[in-house]
Amino acid sequence: MKLKHCKTLLFSLIFSISLLAQNTVGVLLNTADSFNGYTLFTIHEETYLINNCGEVINQWTSAYNPGKSVYLLENGNLLRAAVLPNPGNIAIPGIGGRIELFDWDGNLLWEYDYSTNLVAQHHDIYPMPNGNVLMIAATILTDTEAIQMGRDPSKLIDGQLYNEQLVELQPIIDGVNNNTANIVWQWDIKDHLIQDFDNTKDNFGVIEDNPQLLDINYLGFSGVDGKANWLHMNSAQYNAQLDQILVSARFLNEFYIIDHSTTTAEAATGSGGTYGKGGDLLYRWGNPLAYGQGTSLDQKLFGQHYPHWIPDGLTDAGKIIIYNNGIIRTPSFSQIDILVPPTSAPGVYTYTANTAYGPASPEYTYTSPVNTDFYSPILSGAQRLPNGNMLICEGTSGHFFEIDASENIVWRYINPIGPSSILSQGDDPQFVVNNVFRAHKYALNYPAFNGRDLTPGLPIELNPDLAQCSILNVTDNNFNEISVYPNPVNDLLFINRRVKISKIEVFDLFGNLVKASNNQNQINLSNLKSSLYILKLYANGKYSIKKIIKL
Repeated sequence: MKLKHCKTLLFSLIFSISLLAQNTVGVLLNTADSFNGYTLFTIHEETYLINNCGEVINQWTSAYNPGKSVYLLENGNLLRAAVLPNPGNIAIPGIGGRIELFDWDGNLLWEYDYSTNLVAQHHDIYPMPNGNVLMIAATILTDTEAIQMGRDPSKLIDGQLYNEQLVELQPIIDGVNNNTANIVWQWDIKDHLIQDFDNTKDNFGVIEDNPQLLDINYLGFSGVDGKANWLHMNSAQYNAQLDQILVSARFLNEFYIIDHSTTTAEAATGSGGTYGKGGDLLYRWGNPLAYGQGTSLDQKLFGQHYPHWIPDGLTDAGKIIIYNNGIIRTPSFSQIDILVPPTSAPGVYTYTANTAYGPASPEYTYTSPVNTDFYSPILSGAQRLPNGNMLICEGTSGHFFEIDASENIVWRYINPIGPSSILSQGDDPQFVVNNVFRAHKYALNYPAFNGRDLTPGLPIELNPDLAQCSILNVTDNNFNEISVYPNPVNDLLFINRRVKISKIEVFDLFGNLVKASNNQNQINLSNLKSSLYILKLYANGKYSIKKIIKL
């Protein structure tokens, strides 16, 4: 090829690379400072596990849309909530009704329905360390029951009220009846109410003096007044060391911590259990006005999602991290809050009478430099990662991004799945509904991956572009030192290596596999047309991506 033509080709290929860098879906950014792991999320009937380049590591298919939350267990099984139509018309956005358990290969191992005329699982489930499953559910209180409990009749426009409960299930998986479970523990908010509206009804008392109880007549969100779904609990997380559960009530702009060490009978009272308070609230935070210890100016949470304890071994371990959605405030913007509840001993929360629960403010808050640039009114979550970074799921835009300790964005991903189709690279995701409830990133050494085939497939999006993405943070220096030559290449491309190459793959710019070889040292590209290609070199369960030019 003449030098002039070669320069023209190189210029056009460099120009193509600059265009390809403007990805619109899938991975938009992956830097060396990102945490190299596998990210799990569910949408429609599918659940995906992707690497940092958006390539699918595993995929599970259900017959049902997600009941919001999903977890990858240490044994490689997938625990997922699923949506069933509720026969009693319990109307909660985030309704589920069914729990499913799949193995790594997608086989359904167990399913359990908690959906009747009177009850419905919704939003979150949680895999307990003993193999049980904790779930949030709503039950119906009739207007007569609610009024007897002290509800103001003017705040019963739906003619009923939802009691929220936590139920611990012991799955029965015996190869015969794989759709049953034993209920081994239960807690109901209806057992922990107070009201100052009617002294002839149950639960009458002084709200300000009883922060361990929930005011049945307090309504947090404007527009929710009198509706059956007055609490909207959207998250339940467990701390095994404390044997406590943290549950989020979105419409009241609060989260609560309760004792799990109680019996079910004790959980219906205000005594018993490790902490001596039965099923009463051990701690609450986010909105002191809800228990008469503040004004609207003291409100800290605004429609929050996924408050949970940061696990041991991570930065800020033991602290509580929250996606604070920021709805119903002006201007509307989201933030991530981290706080430390004041304690006198592990799990024993300090409280001074006639004040709000501390702390007065979060220890740490993240938001966008222009705060309104970061906002999801619903859904969403944040996760502390092993390298100190933070993964954030901005739910309504299907946007996952990772920030480092200096709050630099080091990884970005846009869910490419719309309501009825998968987007192509270049499509604008702003015009489709691609929301995701929550995303979670797992480390490469997470036990679920032991002995698994983790060979990446193609990204989810159509016409994918990986030209600007490599799997980074590889700890094997020998693997990092792989190089290829000559580049540009005419026919034979040689591999300079210090590790055993198990496979070589060549992709065109549309993500199509055009050449493959098991040769460790070279690959013949003479039959490929002149263009830019992506070379993927596999070794030791990892791979490296190189860009090559074929002349």
